[in-house]
Amino acid sequence: MDELIADFLTETHEGLSALDQALVRLEKQPQDAATLSAIFRVVHTIKGTCGFLGLPRLERVAHAAENLLGRWRDGSLPVTPDGITLVLSALDRIKAIVAGIEAQGAEPAGEDAPLIAALDAAAEGREAGEARGEESG
Repeated sequence: MDELIADFLTETHEGLSALDQALVRLEKQPQDAATLSAIFRVVHTIKGTCGFLGLPRLERVAHAAENLLGRWRDGSLPVTPDGITLVLSALDRIKAIVAGIEAQGAEPAGEDAPLIAALDAAAEGREAGEARGEESG
């Protein structure tokens, strides 16, 4: 495995290891700017490094999660339980892609469009059902 990829995987594992707990903290204290900033930084770093390393699938998922986190961070959208659930889903997908890279040396195949659409909808202040033209609620 390429040394750059190996370093990326090590750093990504370190960053991701604390994010589940940080998101639980954020759900309990949605105004916790320090926790939100820490979560944003990890996802932003993953996204930025993916572009450099040529990992487009991972980059797309991280970018969609980063967009929602950014809206929360800049105060243009409130942190919501549904949003936290979406970000946790994105982190689970990121972990799965990272595991695939470790196992195969390349991104595994997969379909991320529904997750990305839901994250994009949330970042735009819409519910996922609205993004697909469904009724919400």
